[in-house]
Amino acid sequence: MDLDDAYANAAYITNAEAYPPRWTQAAAAFRARHGGELAVPYGESTRQAFDLFRPEGIARGVFVFVHGGYWLKFDRSYWSHLAGGALRHGWAVAMPSYDLAPTVRISRITQQVAQAVARAAAMVDGPILLAGHSAGGHLVARMACTGGLPEQVARRLRHVVPISPVADLRPLMRTSMNADLRLDDEECFAESPVLLSPQEGVKTTVWVGGDERPAFLDQARWLSTAWGCDRMVAGGRHHFDVIDPLADAGSDLSRLLFAAQPG
Repeated sequence: MDLDDAYANAAYITNAEAYPPRWTQAAAAFRARHGGELAVPYGESTRQAFDLFRPEGIARGVFVFVHGGYWLKFDRSYWSHLAGGALRHGWAVAMPSYDLAPTVRISRITQQVAQAVARAAAMVDGPILLAGHSAGGHLVARMACTGGLPEQVARRLRHVVPISPVADLRPLMRTSMNADLRLDDEECFAESPVLLSPQEGVKTTVWVGGDERPAFLDQARWLSTAWGCDRMVAGGRHHFDVIDPLADAGSDLSRLLFAAQPG
């Protein structure tokens, strides 16, 4: 299909194949050190569960990180180490898995993520922060849309950071992935954040790597323009390492999300 190359990331990242094993090893080591409440269910299927990590003392609130993978792959077990920055700033961290395409459509995944956020919010008092990467960036942006979360949960939402998000789904109809995603015009218009309105009073910051594919730089710009929100370009970062700073409490990304938030 004519946009397959535009949305291909691994082909343009040196040693891309080494990243998933590296993620799983770092995540497993983190869980071995930190523990956590693992596989907390929020829905009926096995994948509808999240891992919850708590800081020392009373949490300032809860941070939910939603993974990417084009709604087609990965699960929460790859990303546990990315909770490090939030925990050191005093935030609890929930990392959900969700059902994948083609078993479910993107609209159903959106509903599942809303359920996960609501369940995590029920377990941790205080403000809610969201970040997600790639397809996860799309999903957290959907949570920031009007009606994206239950009203009582949405009132607690303070800051949403879509990282390298797919904010306009329409181009993906022209990729071979759509054989599994099954996107059509109706779902694209209903699920594309660039075509929806953000919830009032919730800060959104779009974050993208400076060395990303042009399609992802475009997607980030489209969302920041549509919503009138800030867009931060992380120099020297590509699509696979743009999330690494979440593990570091002193990084610009961690300070943006955690240090400046009210407790």
